[in-house]
Amino acid sequence: MKPGSIVRCRNREWVLLPSDSDETHLLRPLTGALDDVTAIHRRLSELIGYTLAEEQIRPATFPLPTVDDLSDAAGAHLLWQAARLTLRDGAAPFRSLSRVSIRPRIYQFVPLLMALRLDPVRLLIADDVGVGKTIEALLVARELLDRGEIRRICVLCPPYLCDQWHRELEQKANIEAVVIRSGTIGQLERRKPSTESIYRYYPVQVASIDFVKSDRNKHLFLLDCPDLVIVDEAHGAAAAAEPNQSQQQRNRLLGELAAKQDRHLIMLTATPHSGIAAAFRSLLALLRPQFGDWDIAALREEQRIELARHFVQRTRADIKRDWEGAECFPERESADEPYRLSPAYRDLFDKTYAFCSEIVRSGRELEQRQRRVRYWGALALLRCVMSSPAAAVAALKKRRDALPTVEEDTDFRQFIYESAEDQTDDEQPMPPLEAAERTLPESERRRLRELAKLAGKIEGSPDDLKLGRCAELVSDLLRQGFHPIIWCRYIATATSVAEDLQRVLRSAHPDARILCITGRDPDDVRRAKIEDFAKESVRILVATDCLSEGINLQEAFNAVLHYDLPWNPNRLEQREGRVDRYGQTSRVVRALRFFSPDNPVDGVVIDVLLDKAREIHKALGTHVPVPEESESVTQAVLQALFLRGSRPGGDVRQLELGLDIPMQVTALHARWADDAERERVSRTRFAQRALKPGDVRQELEATDAVLGDPDAVRTFVLDAAQRLGISVTADKRPDVFRIVISETATVALPEAIRFALPPSRDAHWLVSFDSPTPQGAEYLGRNHRFVGALARYLLEEALTRSGAAVAARCGVIRTRSVGRLTSLLLLRARYLLEQPSQAPLLSEEVLVGAFERAKDGAPAWLPDGKALSLLADAKPDVNVPMSEKQQLVETMLADWPALEAALRDRVETRAADLEKSHKRVRQTVALKVRGLTVTPQHPPDLLGLLVLQPTV
Repeated sequence: MKPGSIVRCRNREWVLLPSDSDETHLLRPLTGALDDVTAIHRRLSELIGYTLAEEQIRPATFPLPTVDDLSDAAGAHLLWQAARLTLRDGAAPFRSLSRVSIRPRIYQFVPLLMALRLDPVRLLIADDVGVGKTIEALLVARELLDRGEIRRICVLCPPYLCDQWHRELEQKANIEAVVIRSGTIGQLERRKPSTESIYRYYPVQVASIDFVKSDRNKHLFLLDCPDLVIVDEAHGAAAAAEPNQSQQQRNRLLGELAAKQDRHLIMLTATPHSGIAAAFRSLLALLRPQFGDWDIAALREEQRIELARHFVQRTRADIKRDWEGAECFPERESADEPYRLSPAYRDLFDKTYAFCSEIVRSGRELEQRQRRVRYWGALALLRCVMSSPAAAVAALKKRRDALPTVEEDTDFRQFIYESAEDQTDDEQPMPPLEAAERTLPESERRRLRELAKLAGKIEGSPDDLKLGRCAELVSDLLRQGFHPIIWCRYIATATSVAEDLQRVLRSAHPDARILCITGRDPDDVRRAKIEDFAKESVRILVATDCLSEGINLQEAFNAVLHYDLPWNPNRLEQREGRVDRYGQTSRVVRALRFFSPDNPVDGVVIDVLLDKAREIHKALGTHVPVPEESESVTQAVLQALFLRGSRPGGDVRQLELGLDIPMQVTALHARWADDAERERVSRTRFAQRALKPGDVRQELEATDAVLGDPDAVRTFVLDAAQRLGISVTADKRPDVFRIVISETATVALPEAIRFALPPSRDAHWLVSFDSPTPQGAEYLGRNHRFVGALARYLLEEALTRSGAAVAARCGVIRTRSVGRLTSLLLLRARYLLEQPSQAPLLSEEVLVGAFERAKDGAPAWLPDGKALSLLADAKPDVNVPMSEKQQLVETMLADWPALEAALRDRVETRAADLEKSHKRVRQTVALKVRGLTVTPQHPPDLLGLLVLQPTV
């Protein structure tokens, strides 16, 4: 008995599966349900005389259909679809597609093909922001897992991405995982045996790289590190160009991981090159050590080819032009929308600006630490005042309690600048404000309290023209059908904006609902709120930058308004990238930069940073991060606001920059332009044009032929629903369907199918067979629980319930589609895929064979395409008496032994074709290709047959 054989045990038939252990037999039911695999110890099954007969494993044959299984042609077609959709070990080049719950695009298979041609897999995937690098990595992980080449996986990512990766693994790749970080370690330790480490006990992990990198945790992680490591935001682990202990620790961790030569490593980043060549080479060296010594700007052609085997970097323009067409991604419409300051708000700004300028200038005589403290405090205060009156009040309010002392030499940049690497703290920037206040005399502190009173009078009043203009823009977006996100810098601003918008928009948009999300909400609470809020028909999300990474928003929102402009263009791109990314079903996304021409700070940030970023994006087609020293340049520009004064007349709107400042800005822009040119060249050289869309499409079509494509899933679900009495109707939106799931409508359904339906809180369940999926609908792919339940139920019913099954094993029709008596055979073939030094793999597929009876009675086989066409299209034109149907089926079944012999050569030929396809996708991995064989397990299972009788 070889793997793939039919055996009998416990009074039923099973398929014998390959087993990693010599001590156990693995048995799977004939219906293909992997959840029901049973392990039986070999000694138990082999102790003849001491074991109950039903526990012994004996060779068996697949049960043939009988005349009692007669039904119609539609039932036979349904059986074929159900059998295909139950396959989980499909005999196809891409095994992963039989397990994943998404339908990847053609371009997303490129890293998978690259990975299959490497041993070990060492990849740097640097595709553009929002094109689906996570999906590309999941495909590789799932494929290696299903091929038996890895057993354990670890995703290393920043802590704020852990929950997202955990969800993506489970929902898209059907891989159960645990999250390892400081808050979960105790619970995970309690669930495992004391003799095992968490890194060995849990096969799939999502670990915070900042937790693992520490000296306390690193050693144990490296000792029991999984076979495959995926590193997200890998640029944060490049060699640091300046003292950065955290980044240096990450880099050392990855270096030690990569030192194990057989470990698979996939790194993901949209920004692999920070502008520092040494940092970029440090990432490349993790792929292969010699890459770290290459001059990337002057690669020889053979070096470029070798590096391109491990490195892929594509812009959206590359993908649109070479792979998918213009509609692959949404069009981003960017616009600038100004607002004016009311006289009261202008007075507040002028007095705040004057105060900030004076404390910075008067601090020149202080020691350096105190000067810096005043500078940071002034910047923080100016940002709060221009954010919103609520933020100004929160920053300026009188402090009643003694506050903890803050070291005056603390680096307060994190409270002023939005970090591109980590989520920015959205609380008020109190530490720099408090530290600066301690350096002020009492007279200056009184001025702060006076500013607080001015801000308090504006809060919630008509003088807040910023809010009023925002409401107009949001109202216009809603009228155009957009679902906007309003990005704010501070919690106080976000809370105030959400409350005031709800009041202002109530009359014009009574159905509008507003949700406010800030950093005070835990990650799981944020996610739950957004998932529930996405069901609202008219929705506005007000959020701080706590959501700019970590939670996908493209499925529920398609417009952004920057209520507060970020002082880092990288953060601006992150915000807009939450909606402008793979999975966005809207054709257009809207992005509004909201600023005041009365506010010179907005003007400086736009002119120096944001406009330059937009210019580069427009020219290059991708985002290029601002060079590293941009923070110091921005600091110099903003210092000019305080130190250079204003034009005569004191109009702070007409501030001049000193002569040295434009030189610094020019130098910044020049370096930024150099970075953009380097990116252009790099993406041109590593866009993987060696792999052609036709090459990928060939393998995908071969896989679809085995597993069924989305159109096949649609046809199956709609046909099965009709025969089972499930009400399915088309929705108003194209490609969306409504399934009635109320209790009264589903009470007669088999329990296995009702169990797979969602909770019936709503009368209808919106579904779609397209991926990405229209907002509000759930994607029904071949591996969705409902599709799987339908397919398993129909197949099992057909194999075990004679006469009344929905999906028929036998059928006879009289049709104009054929001119001679033609028989269709629904066959399930199994193959054993064997490679050196690796456990064998079982592969299956469902075949349709068709033949006509020649004059001598021998079968004349039809081409496979013709057989499939007859199965799908042949319709009954004349009734056939039941007695005649039974006679034709009995004749066919009597001929089955002879047909088995005739089918042997056809199945052998198919096995040879499969062997070629498996070798083709791994063409450059000699060890994987050499010795690879695909052997059929004879005979194939006869699932069903359909006899087509000509009308004449």
